[in-house]
Amino acid sequence: MSYFEIIGGKKLNGEIEVRGAKNAALKAVAAALLSREKWTITNFPFIEDTNRILEMVENLGVKVARGSNQVEIQAKSIQKNSLDKNLTKKLRASIILAGPMLARTGKVEMYHPGGCVIGRRPIDMFLDGFQKFGAKIKWQDGHFRMSAAKLAGAKIFFPKITVTGTETMMIAAVLAEGETILENAAMEPEIPALADFLNKCGAKITGAGTPIIRIKGIGRNGKIRGGKMELIPDRIETGTFAILGAICGGKIKIKKCNPNHVRAFLVNLSKAGVKFEEKKNELVIWGAKSLKAINVSTHEYPGFATDLQPPFTLLMTQAKGSSLIHDSIFDGRLIFTDILNTMGSRITMNDPHRVTVNGPTDLHGKKIASPDLRAGITLVLAGLIAKRKTKIENIYQIDRGYERIEERLRKLGAEIKRIQK
Repeated sequence: MSYFEIIGGKKLNGEIEVRGAKNAALKAVAAALLSREKWTITNFPFIEDTNRILEMVENLGVKVARGSNQVEIQAKSIQKNSLDKNLTKKLRASIILAGPMLARTGKVEMYHPGGCVIGRRPIDMFLDGFQKFGAKIKWQDGHFRMSAAKLAGAKIFFPKITVTGTETMMIAAVLAEGETILENAAMEPEIPALADFLNKCGAKITGAGTPIIRIKGIGRNGKIRGGKMELIPDRIETGTFAILGAICGGKIKIKKCNPNHVRAFLVNLSKAGVKFEEKKNELVIWGAKSLKAINVSTHEYPGFATDLQPPFTLLMTQAKGSSLIHDSIFDGRLIFTDILNTMGSRITMNDPHRVTVNGPTDLHGKKIASPDLRAGITLVLAGLIAKRKTKIENIYQIDRGYERIEERLRKLGAEIKRIQK
């Protein structure tokens, strides 16, 4: 066990690079199981979540070779039909492995996936999708078994937009027989990026990045070739670092990012009074001398990302006026605001999806614990602007999404250290 110790109030300056997208990395590892040939995935972030999914595929008998910011995966054979119980319970994205395993071997056994506790996140849509492909599902003692002699193309309408659900069904459909149509599909940039690479390797996917995706399956015996895939930059890191610059800068240059992937976020950042300059692969953020309170509502892409709501809520604690934050995606994502209130913020919970933030307020360092990934990094940012010392425990949650974050922040001038218990 370890924790972060932060001394706040330091003005930060310098450059920070965005790592490869966490969500893109997880799905690329799963998609690599479709091929018997070697996939090389570059710009790969070695964080807790990606390390766990690599361990899971290694446990299946898949060869994994880790390098500097890249990983090689070759699934000549998948030797097991079951996913490790302990690892599955740590990672919600483990459900995405079920698709290629079912397509390759015809059988999957796994426990209900875990991950962040941010409201109800059922897997019904995943299981309904697999059933439409022809899989039979049996529940027993907290885990389920799926079997299918082959996957048949299906028409799947998502009653609620789901990123992981869209990607899971898209990956599974590649080795199905016949055409699959996904309707009301998610449109996040990680989806067309994965589809484009799969197409280069022999898949037949059209419409990725739109609400309707069509996949012409090549069958279980079809060939998906190997290749080299570069992951897109993490748009959530991009937005998080932009808020860091707004509340702690100085002047911070965010490198190796894609501003087009956070367009809705940048529009709201500008409305709040944050000055920035964008280039093709860079953002320059200047510390805001005064911030204006604005209302924000999260929405599926290309709207304001729910994963950027927690740090933006922190930003509003430093803005003049009253702002309404509405997280329309998850019903538990705003609970972390109670922790900010212990540090001195004035946030009122209206209902599970809405809070009112009154600012500006001075924050004071406290002993706190990270409840989930995005709230955790928000608490790090809060500690960086708080008076006195902040101690953050349960930083495993932060490590799930941010690679060596304390080292990267120290290069900007932050006083933060990881302390092992």
